[in-house]
This record gives sequence, structure tokens and C-alpha cells, in this order.
Amino acid sequence: MTLSQRIRLLAKLGAYMQGNSHGWLAAKEQAFRNNGWFLPDFINRSVQNIASAFLQEPLLKKWTDAYPNLEAADREPRLVGLVMAGNIPLVGFHDLLCVFISGHNCLVKASSKDETLIRHLVDQMISWEPEVAECIRFSDLLKGCDAYIATGSDNTAGYFDYYFAKYPHLIRRNRTSAALLTGTETADELSALADDVCLYFGMGCRNVTKVYVPEQYNFEPLLQALKKYDYLADVHKYRNNYDYNLALYLLNSRFYMSTPAVLLVEDPALFSPVSQLNYGFYGNRSGLVEALAGNPSVQCIVGHGCIPFGNAQSPAIDQYADGEDTLAFLLSLNRSFFE
Repeated sequence: MTLSQRIRLLAKLGAYMQGNSHGWLAAKEQAFRNNGWFLPDFINRSVQNIASAFLQEPLLKKWTDAYPNLEAADREPRLVGLVMAGNIPLVGFHDLLCVFISGHNCLVKASSKDETLIRHLVDQMISWEPEVAECIRFSDLLKGCDAYIATGSDNTAGYFDYYFAKYPHLIRRNRTSAALLTGTETADELSALADDVCLYFGMGCRNVTKVYVPEQYNFEPLLQALKKYDYLADVHKYRNNYDYNLALYLLNSRFYMSTPAVLLVEDPALFSPVSQLNYGFYGNRSGLVEALAGNPSVQCIVGHGCIPFGNAQSPAIDQYADGEDTLAFLLSLNRSFFE
């Protein structure tokens, strides 16, 4: 397939994802039944971002125009193994998109937590263009690949580094995001920040798990904003985490603030457990921004002068995970790399 053919096919997929065909609705319902963390609203939020921010023909053309050697990749297709995560719906789609648009072929190991949607979308593409069946295949074993892209925890990343050491590879580790508040945020901005914190139960690398605030910060407006997600307390899996963490603070007589679904705790850690939002105080904002920007565990920073509130979970097509240009990596897989 030519680059223009792939772009048109992806744009068609974007339109399909924004539609309400019986097959697509059934796939989304099945994804929720298979994984109780994938609430229908969270599935739709993820789908909408992919369809609107990735799979629009003008956006795809503008994105690929920045890589003048993209068409040349068609002449040397490589087999790329993809190990996908399963923490949020369709979290591995961007990697699949990059491999497909590059002209390489991929062998996908989908997460058992998130395989229904990705398999359905690939099957839909194959129904329109049978050649896609040769470009994208699924397997539990990723043997015989020329290169690998793998996403997992810090622990599994060590295994990936070992097993894929002799191949070109991109290995993704644990990351999370932080927000910097000044105390001047509007109610709308804090409401948008609540989305950054609570969407997907806070499990994504772009979810804010820690907020930094100035001394004497008034937490009441933030707590009020977080109450828009009180309904998460009705989700059994999530409530178990909330009750467990709450019990620890009660038993240890540790100070906390809370809504019915979020615990707000002063903690030096950047990562927080499910149902909890950590906070810390700062004095020098510019120094903190610089420190966070240089921290390899930080995916993005939300706040005035950084990523706008509410946009953490809406990356653009050219905002790559871990700051690694996935498409540039794929285009480096030329003949000289293997000789």
C-alpha cells in the first residue's frame, strides 16, 4: 500500500470509530464486560481522542509530511514486534498507527486487558483492505521480529531490555504526570484538572498523580472540583482501593483530605496509588518546572505555561510516549541497520 492509501484507510477508520455501527457498539460493550476498569464513558473518551486527534486526513498528511523519507520505507518493510499495555482503552493504538503508517509490518502482542477493541479495529481495516492482514498480525509470541516496541512496568522493562538487547528497540517504563497550581486557577480550570486526575481511574501515564501547590494553598476549590468524579466510588474495583488506602490513614492517624472518591494526601512520591492524589508544596516554581522536565518518570506537566488543564489525556499525533519519536525510530530500520 502507498502512503496515501494508508492515510485514506486510517481516515476511514477514524470515521468508523466516531460512528455507531452495530459491530462497533458491540465491540465496545464487550470490552467493558471483559475489563471492568474500562467504563463505557472512558472507552468513548479514548476513542474520540484517537479519532479526532490522530485519524483525520489533514492531520495525518501534516504529520507524515514532516518525515520526507517516509515513502522510502515502503521498499524495505521490516517486521516490528509490539508489546502493548492494557492500563487504559486502546493505549497501544499510537504505536500500531506509527508502524502501519511507516510501511513496516507488525506482530502484535495485545494485552489481555485490552485486546477486544484493537482486534476489532484491525479486523475492520482488513474487511476494507485485505492487504492489511499481511501488515498487522496478532500473536502471543513475538519471535523472528527485526525490531521491538514494548511498553510495561519498570520491572518488565528490565526483562524487555534483556530479551531484545540485540535488536533495535524502544522500551517504555513507568511514567506519570504532575500539575503545578498557583492558587489563581478558575473553577473551570480545576474542573478540567479533575479530568486529568480521574479519567481512566488515574491509571494512564498522562494522568496527574501529584499536584504541587504554594504554601498556604486553599484546597477547598480543588476538592470541590474533584467531586465531579464521586461516581467512581460506585465502581467496585475502584472502591476497594479507596477503602484500603483510607483504612491505612485511619489506622496510622495520618492527615488526609477526601471526597467520596479521591484521597488527597501530602506525600513526597510522584506516583500515587489508585484512588489517591498526592500533593506537595513548592517555593520556586521555575526551579520546580525545570526539575520535573528533567525527571525521566514525568510524562507531562499540567498548569499555566505548561500543558493546559484538561489536555493531559488528549495528546496530539506527534506527541510521542516518553518523548521518543516512534516514527523516526521506525524509519531508521533501513538495510544498513542490519548489515
